Amino acid sequence: MIWLMEPFHYAFMRSGFLAVFMVGVTCAVLGSYVVLRRMAFIGDAIAHTALPGIVIAYLEHFSLFFGALCAGLLTALGIGWLSGREGLREDTAIGVLFTGMFALGILIISTARSFRDFSGMLFGDILGVTFSDLLLIAIITAIVLIVLALLYKELELTSVDPSYSAVVGLRADWMRNVLLVLLALAVVTGIQAVGVILTSALLVTPAAAASLLTRDLFRMMVLSAVFAVSSGFIGLYASFYANLNSGAAIVLTGTGWFALAFAGSRLLRLKRHKST
Repeated sequence: MIWLMEPFHYAFMRSGFLAVFMVGVTCAVLGSYVVLRRMAFIGDAIAHTALPGIVIAYLEHFSLFFGALCAGLLTALGIGWLSGREGLREDTAIGVLFTGMFALGILIISTARSFRDFSGMLFGDILGVTFSDLLLIAIITAIVLIVLALLYKELELTSVDPSYSAVVGLRADWMRNVLLVLLALAVVTGIQAVGVILTSALLVTPAAAASLLTRDLFRMMVLSAVFAVSSGFIGLYASFYANLNSGAAIVLTGTGWFALAFAGSRLLRLKRHKST
């Protein structure tokens, strides 16, 4: 018990645990839709296209969070708008905005004094989360969870069977745009925890592990949240006791959960095959 409770004696660790809990739950729940809709690349794209917003905010000395939020929302809405045009597929729109926005961020970085100034943004600094950061993350988490609760059936139907949803009068394109905006919000909060480079893994890996164990969407969300939050906690303990990078430790723990889920699903299939 002493070993478990010792990190909580420090305010920065308490903030880190609280932040990773909220970010983990948000990314896990949204990640279930990402895996279900096969949209894994979108999370990665939004994470990278937030870079110019972060860099501009850094250089102009205003909130990095809101800089990333503006860039992420602009990217999400841009993907939704472009993919709704005739003759342009969603993956094409993602590729255009992904490369363009990320190149813009690199170009702006080159005007700064040092690339080291942005290492925390790229790889995350969850142990540097402040009270104001926690408040913003809590607000974003509440918004995402409330919207998902209100539109649960609509998002599930448009994710599983978009053709039938159109027949019953649901606008699949509107639901897609709602999901893209929520993804942008979740990615921005994830950047604070594990950085631009690793955010997409936190969004996809726990949900991918859960999808190997169940096909029920609600159960997938619960399992994904368990994997994400436990990955965050284990990663923080590893960073505290082994002096490891917290963001990398969190994502590698999530990868370990995926490996275990993959092995478990394979064993279950072999048992079922032998029984038949």
